[in-house]
Amino acid sequence: MNDDRDDALATFLHRLQWSLLALAACWLVWLLAPVLTPFVLAALLGWLGDPLVDRIERAGRSRNTAVILVFTVMASIVLLAVLLLVPLMQRQIVTLVTSLPHYRDWFVDVALPWVEARTGLQLIGWLDPARLIELARTHWEQTGGAAATMLGYLSRSGFALLGWVANIVLLPVLTFFFLRDWDLLVERVAALVPRRHTATVSRLAGESSEVLGGFLRGQLLVMLILGVLYGFGLWAVGLDLGVLIGVIAGLLTFVPYLGPATVVVLGGMAALVQFGDWQHLLGVAAVFGIGQVIESYWLTPKLVGDRIGLHPVAVVFAVLAGGQLFGFLGMLLALPVAAIANVLLRYAHERYTHSHLYAGDPPAILLDVAEPPVPAPPAPPLADNEGA
Repeated sequence: MNDDRDDALATFLHRLQWSLLALAACWLVWLLAPVLTPFVLAALLGWLGDPLVDRIERAGRSRNTAVILVFTVMASIVLLAVLLLVPLMQRQIVTLVTSLPHYRDWFVDVALPWVEARTGLQLIGWLDPARLIELARTHWEQTGGAAATMLGYLSRSGFALLGWVANIVLLPVLTFFFLRDWDLLVERVAALVPRRHTATVSRLAGESSEVLGGFLRGQLLVMLILGVLYGFGLWAVGLDLGVLIGVIAGLLTFVPYLGPATVVVLGGMAALVQFGDWQHLLGVAAVFGIGQVIESYWLTPKLVGDRIGLHPVAVVFAVLAGGQLFGFLGMLLALPVAAIANVLLRYAHERYTHSHLYAGDPPAILLDVAEPPVPAPPAPPLADNEGA
């Protein structure tokens, strides 16, 4: 009895140590989130490119040659995308800034009166410029504090911009080293796993890598194809900001329903401001419908499938929770962590269904003991035939 109690206490302390270690790791990630972002992004790129490096290496090339080839291809794709997108996005942003007065006039003259007529709320009076100036004069102290806060935010944003530039410069260097040393890093991490858990950890790591790799590669292709499709479709409808809206919708496709909702909301608003008729709204609806049909019946089943195995609500929660806890790094890690957590939960469910807690005590085996046969009574002796 005492031995069982000591074993249970030792198991509890062992699990408590691992839990404290996990909490300490999360706390450290939270502290170092701004610094870890380029390292995490470079590690993801290195992990995505490692299978191709291994394939080239198996074909007879050296590891360094394979890494240089894969890195050159990845850098060329990124450079081509930047050369194509940056001038296009620059023109779209200039168009957006030029169109802002039209959007303001539409909002004040069309949208707000329409809402007031159907709800009875008096919204235009609250947004009157004279009223806003009077409120600023009345609460000048708060306004001064807000201005000081805004100046502080702008100064911090300048340092944040420098940090982003440094991360962009650092990213290709880190990606190259992760590509070159990925197998070595995996071997060193695997060497730290306790020997009695090696088989289980290898199995879970393989499942996580397969699920995550298929999902990320497929999702990136879906985002690219839908971004091009939405941008070209809205441009064909005649929207001046169609390409910008399409690119934004494509980037937001990794969050379920957010990309299509962006097409409907922003595309519909741009059509109303620019044209103000129902024909162009129907054009936006047609682009949305075609994109949804292609995504639902071809892109997602063929390229992504059900590899991640998460409900759309869980995906949205993971992205929002990651952003709330760790900022941009959390949003970057949300889906990979959720995919790995789903693999671990499936393993935990498997262990639970085979455990004593779930199955209960095995039924007692009743042996059917056969009774010994009753001996037959002896046959009566044959009578002598006297007349024989």
